[in-house]
Amino acid sequence: MQAIVNALRERALPAEVCAVIANRADAAGLAWARQQGLATQVVAHRDYASRDDFDAALAAAIDAHDPHYVLLAGFMRVLTPAFVERYNGRLINIHPSLLPAFPGLHTHQQALAMGVQWHGCTIHFVTPVLDYGPVIAQGVVPVLAGDTPDRLAARVLGVEHRMYAEVAGWLAEGRVALDAMQRVQVRGVASRAFVLTPDGVESSEGRYE
Repeated sequence: MQAIVNALRERALPAEVCAVIANRADAAGLAWARQQGLATQVVAHRDYASRDDFDAALAAAIDAHDPHYVLLAGFMRVLTPAFVERYNGRLINIHPSLLPAFPGLHTHQQALAMGVQWHGCTIHFVTPVLDYGPVIAQGVVPVLAGDTPDRLAARVLGVEHRMYAEVAGWLAEGRVALDAMQRVQVRGVASRAFVLTPDGVESSEGRYE
């Protein structure tokens, strides 16, 4: 969330973060957002008897700000199909794997257990199917000898911050669209991948043509 806010401001993009909403009052990002003068709100899932009730309250909080897009960042709740459909084509998520590989939790452990050589993150439109939806962009990192889940997670996190901020810029400038086959088209972008090579060199940032 911080990377997205900073990117929009530093690059003077034609968009702003209108609110930061969390389901936990102790979410560290809330304090930072308040310091930046952003509107914040807590919709605590424990205050609601069902997922449907919580999602309805969350939707009401979001709709009060009338956003063009809803970006999920570190939001660890499974959303109901009705909520997802409400924001069809406007709900974005980031997942710490190269989907469709390793959906769900413990993605870094899964990657190491499978012995893959490359791992990363995926930014995608959200659909009712968990960790599944049209891919907007992916960030890729090498899996190194001696990696642990924590070391690999830290390497992926750096790419997550860069890629999500980049995608926020694409959205702000109206570059992202879904075609009739539900495939993502990003106008004026040379690459939708950010690759960190084994020697630490950034080989692609999805820069504009």
